[in-house]
Amino acid sequence: MVDVFSGRPLLTRDGRAVDPEEVLQNKIVGLYFSAGWCSPCRDFTPVLCDFYSELLEGARPPAPFEVVFISSDRSPEEMAEYMHDMHGDWLALPFHDPYKHDLKKKYNITAIPKLVIVKQTGEVITDKGRKQIRERGLSCFQNWLEGADVFQNFSN
Repeated sequence: MVDVFSGRPLLTRDGRAVDPEEVLQNKIVGLYFSAGWCSPCRDFTPVLCDFYSELLEGARPPAPFEVVFISSDRSPEEMAEYMHDMHGDWLALPFHDPYKHDLKKKYNITAIPKLVIVKQTGEVITDKGRKQIRERGLSCFQNWLEGADVFQNFSN
């Protein structure tokens, strides 16, 4: 995943720029294509927040997982408001970064919300992250770990 965002700063929820090579190292990444104006997105985002919190705060050691939000909001202000009001403490591609269009094409995003789970290399583990979280909760993460060849003692 580091390869996918190499040289492109990501933003924290509070707007601070971070280096993807540091924050995504050895993690499974959920690419979250979403927008605040989208009703199904606003419906799923709290579910993703709970999932994310349980994986990172409820597990020892924290799970090797990170979410990167790729916005389809209409303005940077809408994106910031959506992140502030509804998002977990995850990362985002800056609003004005044109790379979001390349990512949408690469991962065949035709509708939102979409949660694509990827390996370090950017290779897809599943493009049905949203469905799997809704149906199986935390148990789907173990399958993602196996699919990513990330070896760590993690139990939910």
